[in-house]
Amino acid sequence: MAIAVPGTNFGEFVERDHSNHPPALTPGYRTSVLRAPKNALIAPRNTISEKTGPVFQTGELGELDNDLILNFAKGDGLPIGERIIVHGFVRDEFGNPVKGALVEAWQANAGGRYRHKKDQYLAPIDPNFGGSGRMITDDNGYYYFRTIKPGPYPWFNNTNAWRPAHIHFAISGSGWAQRLVTQLYFDGDPMIERCPIANTAPRDVLNTLIAQEDPANNAPFDARTFRWDITLRGRRATYFNNVNGVKR
Repeated sequence: MAIAVPGTNFGEFVERDHSNHPPALTPGYRTSVLRAPKNALIAPRNTISEKTGPVFQTGELGELDNDLILNFAKGDGLPIGERIIVHGFVRDEFGNPVKGALVEAWQANAGGRYRHKKDQYLAPIDPNFGGSGRMITDDNGYYYFRTIKPGPYPWFNNTNAWRPAHIHFAISGSGWAQRLVTQLYFDGDPMIERCPIANTAPRDVLNTLIAQEDPANNAPFDARTFRWDITLRGRRATYFNNVNGVKR
């Protein structure tokens, strides 16, 4: 799907402002203790491999790739749960639209269960919900997808730790150095305040990960809509969530 663009003069991407992001070592988030880097980070200049590609073609995606309600449904079946729309714009560090960016999303179902062999949470798997999708931004950097609002679930940080409803995102922009992996939360969810992962971020940064209700764009008698814009690289970059594994 992805090809580099040889012979093109690309400028350097602005470095992420690490002072505006939480430290990799955050003891309240237990697994960060084992995987956080022990030495100071090194920020080399961009090479041609970071500044070029990837390039994605809309024709390489399936018709329902951005419709998580239908892309795994069997026959006349539909997934269980609250139907929602998530949309927004992907921009670069200067506020320009990033067209042709690949936006990938994956999530738990309405009961908080991932369709993954290592997820042993007792909530049932929804036979009509795969929990993953992808889309490519248009010329204005716009993306859009339909899905089921994910449920919260317990996790092993401590005996009473629960993750709030969230959707994982991986964005590949116009250069490999723009690669971003992060999470979206939902406005008004009280569990965000109690989540050790969410609370590794300063409050002003955490706010940029919370999708806001967008009732003007609701689908009548069908789905509520949430707006979430994404910034790749630079001082205003959307928070990079360095989480290994699927269920976090």
